[in-house]
Amino acid sequence: MRHVITTLFVMIAVTVVVWQNGDSVSADGSSVLVIEIDGNIEPLTADRIARGIDEARGKGASLVVIQLDTPGGLLESTREIVEHILASDTPVAVFVGPAGARAASAGTFITTAANFAVMAPGTTIGAASPVSSDDGDIPETLQKKISADTSAFIRSIAQARDRNAEALENTVLKSTAYSAEEAVELGVIDLIASDMDSMLDQLNGRTATTGSGQVVTLTAEGASVSRLDRTFMEHILNILASPNVVFALFFIGGVAILIEVLVPGLAGPGILGVIALGLAFVGFWNLPGSWLGVALIAVSMGLFYGESVKPGFGVFGAGGLVSLIVGAVLLFGNFFSPSDLPEPSFMVSPFMIAAMTALITVTWFFFIRFARTEGGTSSGFQSEEAMLLEGQWGVAVSELSPAGKVWVANQEWSASTDPGILIKKGDEIRVVGVYNEVLKVEKLYEDIPETTE
Repeated sequence: MRHVITTLFVMIAVTVVVWQNGDSVSADGSSVLVIEIDGNIEPLTADRIARGIDEARGKGASLVVIQLDTPGGLLESTREIVEHILASDTPVAVFVGPAGARAASAGTFITTAANFAVMAPGTTIGAASPVSSDDGDIPETLQKKISADTSAFIRSIAQARDRNAEALENTVLKSTAYSAEEAVELGVIDLIASDMDSMLDQLNGRTATTGSGQVVTLTAEGASVSRLDRTFMEHILNILASPNVVFALFFIGGVAILIEVLVPGLAGPGILGVIALGLAFVGFWNLPGSWLGVALIAVSMGLFYGESVKPGFGVFGAGGLVSLIVGAVLLFGNFFSPSDLPEPSFMVSPFMIAAMTALITVTWFFFIRFARTEGGTSSGFQSEEAMLLEGQWGVAVSELSPAGKVWVANQEWSASTDPGILIKKGDEIRVVGVYNEVLKVEKLYEDIPETTE
């Protein structure tokens, strides 16, 4: 009997839910979820908007509001956002605000896709003509091809939302931009509101068709408003999704790995390098990155290593600096084809490039040159126990060029010798210094060249 009652209760509950979710429903206006987007449109932005729309649907919110202020962004991310908005089961409003905000470039497409497009006084929308990612000129033929595709994209959105397609196409074909007053007069947006409360009051009683085809009547007046907070991971990814941060992490990781290779046994630089490179790739994948830039940065580290083992004229070192600078410049943006939207300049700051170049130069002279040549002393780098190793003899158990392994005092040690010096396996050595458990050694006997009579 108890099972029968439970089954009946479940059936009644399901019936009520189905009845409430018919083809035409009336939203009770109990809650509104606000997603704040302030900055470039990129993959993280698309993911956040998708999460917000899903959360609003799960909580039964009556309206999703995207508060927008953007200079533009990536076309792929923009398309994803437009798809999420058009397919949303919860009505979506885009509010371009507060005063002084803009829905430029990618923001124009996002605003157009909303069920309700709203702008605050003193805001602008438009200027969506294609440009190259490095702000250069696009060949005329390619410009026409991209403009045609992009204008067709915004025209299709405008037709789906019954907006002025011609005026919106002009934002792509003629780089036209509109003030809030001009946009509402032309039918580009629905209304002007000074703030969120004013917008909700004006939307009260309006109808919207959701992605599932339901016609929803909003009861937005007096609705409780909540904002979508960033998750801890989104905060981390947001920090990493910066060209300057990614370049700095690539640089730090590369230098740390280089130090670990040159002076094995330190452990710390190796661990730091792996972590830094891992974080760099996470940020890199969330930006329009170029693998050519990554390759050039890797080449620069290889050249620095070459300079450390074959010092002399500084050719490898100079080549490493040039490769590092060019790699930083080419690290972001597609330099072989233009972008589809006028996106912000995803470039590493010249000041960051200069700072990292200066840092590698200082590191080179004060760490590699000083700590590992006659100019450096081991005092201050070693423990009291390690000091006893100075002057002791041993044997190389691997080739040192300049780093390797030696056997001293009945124990195997990581060791290095002066740059450019080769110690073969089996050669006798003498310890001349200790740096963090890494021995600096020299060959005990110089090779005697063979002579013929």
